[in-house]
Order: sequence, then C-alpha cells, then structure tokens
Amino acid sequence: MNSANDLEELKTRLLADLNLAVSGASESPRLEDLKTKYLGKKGEIYGLMRGMGALPADQRPAFGQKVNELRDLAEERFAALEAKAEEQAINAKLAQSTLDPTLPGIRAPMGHLHPLSQVREDTINFFRGLGFELAEAQEVDHEWYNFEALNIPPDHPSRDMHDTFYVDEGIVLRTHTSNTQVHYLLDHKEPPIRILAPGFVYRVDNDATHSPMFQQVECLVVDENISFSHLKGTLFLWAKHVFGPDVNMRFRPSYFPFTEPSAEMDISCIFCGGKGCRVCKQSGWIEVGGCGSVDPAVFEKVGWDPERYTGFAFGFGIDRIAMLKYGIPNIAHLTRGDTRFLRQF
Repeated sequence: MNSANDLEELKTRLLADLNLAVSGASESPRLEDLKTKYLGKKGEIYGLMRGMGALPADQRPAFGQKVNELRDLAEERFAALEAKAEEQAINAKLAQSTLDPTLPGIRAPMGHLHPLSQVREDTINFFRGLGFELAEAQEVDHEWYNFEALNIPPDHPSRDMHDTFYVDEGIVLRTHTSNTQVHYLLDHKEPPIRILAPGFVYRVDNDATHSPMFQQVECLVVDENISFSHLKGTLFLWAKHVFGPDVNMRFRPSYFPFTEPSAEMDISCIFCGGKGCRVCKQSGWIEVGGCGSVDPAVFEKVGWDPERYTGFAFGFGIDRIAMLKYGIPNIAHLTRGDTRFLRQF
C-alpha cells in the first residue's frame, strides 16, 4: 500500500468506519479498536509511512504530506468522538443519579489567622508604620548574648535551671528576644537603630497565664538624644492602637539589668474601665510588659559609646496581649488547637 489510490482507499474506509461508529449501530466496531487499527504503531496509516521507502524519491514528499493530512484528520475525528462519548457517559451516569448538578455546592469552611498570628501581624504592621525594621536572632544561643551582654550577672536568679532551659554548657534556649538587641548592635555600628524583634522565647514556667514557650516582641531604638519621653510616647500610641482610644497607661518604677531607669507598663483595665474588678484584682490596672532606657553597660558590651548614644527598649508577650484583647482566661487555649475555641476569632 504505497500509491495515491491506496491512500484514497484507506481514507474512504476510515471515514466509513467513523460514520458507522457515530451511528451507534450494533455492528459498529468499538472506538478503541478503530483507533488502534488506523492510528496504532502497527496501524494502517503508519503502515503507509513505513512503505514510503518503496516510492521513487521524487514522489515521497507529496505522498508524505498527504499521509500526514490523513493522520491529522483521523486524530481530529477520533478526539471529537472520544469527547462526545465521554460526555454521553457522564450524562448517562447523571440520569441514573439523584444528584442535581445545577444546585449550589457545599462550600468548605474558610480558615483564618490564629488569634496569636492576628496579634503578631497587627503588632508588626503597627511598628513598621512607625519606621521600625524587623530583626531576628537565633532561639538557641550562647548565654553571653542572652545574659552577660545584657548586663545580667552570673548570680542572677533568672540564670538558674529552674528559670532557664539549658541545651548544653553555656548554651540556652533564649529567655527573651533581647538577644536580638545584642546581635544587631554588634553587626550595625551606625545609628539610628529602630528595630522590632518578634519571636519565640522559653522559660521554665507553666500555669494558667504562663507557658514554657511563648511569643514575645522586643523593640529597640538607639540614636543621639533619645529620652524616656520618646519611649512613653511610642508606648501610648501602641496601647491606644491595640486596646482603644479610651485606654490609659502608667509606668511603675522597676528593675531590669539591661535598662536604667526601668519601668513596668500598665494599662487601665479594659474589662472594668479602671474601676476595679476580679481581672485587675481591684486595682484598675493590668501589667502588659517592661521597658526602660538602655543601660550604658549594654552599650559598652557591644562597643557603642554610652556617652554619645542613648536609647530605649521595651518588650511584651504576644500571648499576654492576645489574652487581654480577646478575654481568654487560660493561655493553654491558645495552643490546644481546639477548633471550637479558634472559630470565635
């Protein structure tokens, strides 16, 4: 089969078989068998191609073109018949089913951010809006970065094993994100410094309001002529952003080895409006974090001139803020993964 007559005879038989398949007559061959017969590797169309070598050289290009046209025609017709057969099978299956494909489907419930993630993202966006830059440091760190560089003496109780997780000798799970301050100040020697360091911290603590692993946010500002009033203004803006315009804030003198002067940050109780309730223990105030001016000893540890530069730092727990903002009574609710609880947020 290697002449034009053979090609036309094959095309005629192909079209006749396809028409018979379309008619659906009982004697019509199966579509798969037809496709194998004409388009299979041992099929008749490929047989024409293999027999082209017997033709004179000057006839091969024209004959090859016609064979390719026949093959394209066959592939197109078979593809159309297969699509039609698939559609008919689907329609037949639907006709036997009680399913109504025109009815709207059942939507899968949409997920949303965890309350901790909501507070974290809101905190990051707020301080970025004030010009703060995100900074990170490792969670497993040498105790020099976690304690000594922050002016925490060797005999400080926070360095004991009942407060700190020790991975190896001299290596700890960081107890605060303040180690980010040290790494950043060592790597950057030019002010101004304005960084925000969110991350996980670890302490040997576990009760209704404390967890051995929780998220904290640390902020640090360093430049010339930075005062405590800059710290207060920044924190007042943050408190009103998180808890509403009616919230008040106060600063109680406190002690942290890495800040001097140091203070505890309190907000007026958001549950009773400062009148006194069970949550605020009738005081009208709720502690939210610690702050202070950077201690000159910290600047000396990292090679900054404490006579020239000043700064402030503050930190608070994201878990703590989420509990206050959403009225969550137990910190364990935030990590249990109970969807009934999480759907409320």
